[in-house]
Amino acid sequence: MVLLLGVASCTVPLAPQYQIVKQTFEIRYVSGANPGIKIHNVYTLQNTGNADLDFIDVRFPAPQIYGRTNLIVESEGHGLTPADLPLEYQQDSPGAQRLRLASRWPQKEKRDLTIDYVFSTPSAGHENFALGPETFHLSTRGWLPVFLPPNHILAGTPTRPDKLSYAVRVPSNFTVLARGSLASRKQDGSETVYRFDLDKRDLGPYVVAGVYANSSQAKNSASAFWTLKNLPQNAPPQPNRFAAAWTVLQKNFGAIDKRTGAPYIVEAPTLQSDSDLPGGAAFAAFPGGVLVNSAALNLGADDELFIERIERGLARTWFDDALQPAPFAALAIGDGLPAYATIVIDEASGGESERRKRIAGLLNAYDEAHEKLGIPEKSVVATLPADSVEQRRIAEAKAPLLFIALEDACGATAVRAGLAQAIQLLRGKEVSVNDVRAALEFTTGKNLAEPFRVWLYNPGIPSDFRAGYGPAAENGK
Repeated sequence: MVLLLGVASCTVPLAPQYQIVKQTFEIRYVSGANPGIKIHNVYTLQNTGNADLDFIDVRFPAPQIYGRTNLIVESEGHGLTPADLPLEYQQDSPGAQRLRLASRWPQKEKRDLTIDYVFSTPSAGHENFALGPETFHLSTRGWLPVFLPPNHILAGTPTRPDKLSYAVRVPSNFTVLARGSLASRKQDGSETVYRFDLDKRDLGPYVVAGVYANSSQAKNSASAFWTLKNLPQNAPPQPNRFAAAWTVLQKNFGAIDKRTGAPYIVEAPTLQSDSDLPGGAAFAAFPGGVLVNSAALNLGADDELFIERIERGLARTWFDDALQPAPFAALAIGDGLPAYATIVIDEASGGESERRKRIAGLLNAYDEAHEKLGIPEKSVVATLPADSVEQRRIAEAKAPLLFIALEDACGATAVRAGLAQAIQLLRGKEVSVNDVRAALEFTTGKNLAEPFRVWLYNPGIPSDFRAGYGPAAENGK
């Protein structure tokens, strides 16, 4: 009897819901004095729930990030006008809008839906998107519509189909990096159309494109350095160093994507800094690589900050793309784990002394920010983007040190194995601090509630950790 009920529950829908059974889209770069990106989305949706539907809730790309204009939505030959959600649903679905259908959508019926919009240069820079006369990039999240489930506790969230294809249409002098297997490349007048296929193991699509030259000067380099112009001979981009960092990340945290064989460092001149890095330098990670603006390039390839930011950006392929932090874990996981991974990278090349140097640098950053804070320190998990620079620096320094403390208590092998396992098991899913903790507890065989509480939920640096690495100021010399 129990078995029969279980089988029935898998086949009979329990709530209103729908699924995306087919999805394609085209990204087209439009040249001109004010370049733009046209996005054309085509969906086939099927009502798979237990009731007819008369609306669909969708979260469209944010205008403030993408400069989105010209939104056009059509279904079954009818234009649909987005409207705000009822007030009682707006808090749980911020930014979403409601598309009221022209006629009721019966159960099991399929319907086609098209969504078009244009991106232009936004008023402020953002790591998810940059656009200029010779380049553009779209990160893995935010620029495609997100479909929300009907307002029912048992309704499933519509997800993309196991297989989809998309096209990138660019001027013929552009080079394109994008996620997926390249299905075709065709010339169409002055444009080239690249078509990519994604399967269920692929994470979210991204695109990096521009008029690039390969500035990697080392022969048989295992990584690529793409710039708008070739760099001077006295400014080598150190491709072998970053290839070595990539190898260390793969060895410790597992292979991510069989198609990503080498890291890319790519110039994005319109990328704007939203931090206090010197001279407006900006870095933005994409799967398998890092974007850098002109100010970042001016730091020089031997600059310690430049190297550390590239290494941290490469680590985000594991700890932001594959293991996606939930909003309240963005600092602890999204910033803390990539910063911790740079210590793993530097230890692989410089040994224990380099590891201690990196730890000392974080302790110094914590102490310097703490001296300037002037108010009680907040915990890492309570620190928000709106907090002061000093408070954010404190949290950014403490978050990676948690994983160093775990290495000291449980061994580096067990900690790194736990993170690698979490990446494989939770690949592409939104994860919390507790998800990461559970994975580490499994491989270490220890209850880690106390160190997570001490480092992420309490202020201050534990005295035993400070004693083990000596005064921060002395270590930093």
